[in-house]
Amino acid sequence: MKKILVTGANGQLGSEIKVLAANYPNFEFIFTDIDDFPLDNESEIIKNFNLIQPNIVINCAAYTAVDKAEQDTVVADAINHLAIATLASLCSESGVKLVHISTDYVFDGTSPVAYTELDLPNPKSVYGVTKLAGEIACAENCPDSIIIRTAWVYSEFGNNFVKTMLRLMDERDTLSVVNDQIGSPTYAADLAQVILTILDSTKWEPGIYHYTNEGEISWFDFAVDIKTLAQKSCEIKGIPASSYPTPAERPAYSLLDKSKIKLVYGIVPIDYKISLKIMMGKLEK
Repeated sequence: MKKILVTGANGQLGSEIKVLAANYPNFEFIFTDIDDFPLDNESEIIKNFNLIQPNIVINCAAYTAVDKAEQDTVVADAINHLAIATLASLCSESGVKLVHISTDYVFDGTSPVAYTELDLPNPKSVYGVTKLAGEIACAENCPDSIIIRTAWVYSEFGNNFVKTMLRLMDERDTLSVVNDQIGSPTYAADLAQVILTILDSTKWEPGIYHYTNEGEISWFDFAVDIKTLAQKSCEIKGIPASSYPTPAERPAYSLLDKSKIKLVYGIVPIDYKISLKIMMGKLEK
């Protein structure tokens, strides 16, 4: 039985992997989070890795407070970059498979078409810079690793755009939502299934892959879909990102091309509206 170490297990993606774990009795899952596997402490990473002795690592942990990272640069770099360098080295030295999760924020958002894995990254925020540094460290220290870039992640667990919109729609009569940032939402449960499908297959092809649900929308469009499914009466108004300044610059266009993961692993991404309906149905229970 292969032992899978999941870091960041209390986050959105890690929590969804927990839900699916029962479907994979051939794997022994070790779920860890900041309390028992802190990524801002190199000696703790080494100690815990050697104690657990995994066969596979799924690194879901990250410093994801995008705006806060603009000031908290040392901690963001420690978790998103330096920790990955250490983890990747440990995996390489031990012959352990590593799946590392990255982000659309490694791109600057100026492309007129969906980004492929071959496009040159050019992050515009500290979060994006540290995540790209983590990708590079992962690939250099563990060339046999798989890196999956994703975007706009939401789940029934944790804090995310969908849950925030639902709360605000109950509190306000009108909401203003950015309408000139384009991308695809990702239901964390779908991404969790993709990861476990790859690990359960007989194929392991290292490299960078892109995965999101299908669809090309703005945050405004996403909010309208949430409103419609939840049957809320709140009015949604579209505004440009320039009217809603944030400490960290967001990519204006961060659609990810998923051709590679479809071709290599036969993954068929689900339309975002289908997944959104499923997730919101779970919230209602």
